[in-house]
Amino acid sequence: MFPAYARIFHPATTLDDEPVRWAAVAEANGTLAHPVMEWGSIVGSWHTSEQDGLWHDAPVTDSLPARTTRALADILRRFRSTPELCWFAHWEGSGFLTVPSNYAQLPMPNRRMALFSGGIDLADTRFGANKWFPDGMSPHLWWPDDRAWCVAKDIDLMTTYVGA
Repeated sequence: MFPAYARIFHPATTLDDEPVRWAAVAEANGTLAHPVMEWGSIVGSWHTSEQDGLWHDAPVTDSLPARTTRALADILRRFRSTPELCWFAHWEGSGFLTVPSNYAQLPMPNRRMALFSGGIDLADTRFGANKWFPDGMSPHLWWPDDRAWCVAKDIDLMTTYVGA
């Protein structure tokens, strides 16, 4: 457990792939941005496919965008004593990763994960990029060897959590 946690809202995007903050979407819809908001609540429906002039693509549920991951890594790199060793875990059942049987694993309840290590610059690694999903999927968990913080996301959520 960590003494503090933060929630990172995956951004919506414009047609030009520019990020749109949830606070801007809430304001445009006359709703209030707050720490426990949900996308359907600030937009008015879970079935809204876009909002002309504001956003075109809703936030992705399965991956923290690479641009956001790099920005987060730049912040978190200052808060660790193990500069070159981080751990990354990706859920084997995501469909975006084929893992050899002898690969290191992180046992988790109902979500066995493949375990990788490397420098923090690998945080924006994308697993399983292909022609149908060119952006791939970000790691589900990542943390420095000193465990000063941990980044976690679930395949079904539009947000990522940081404990520190």
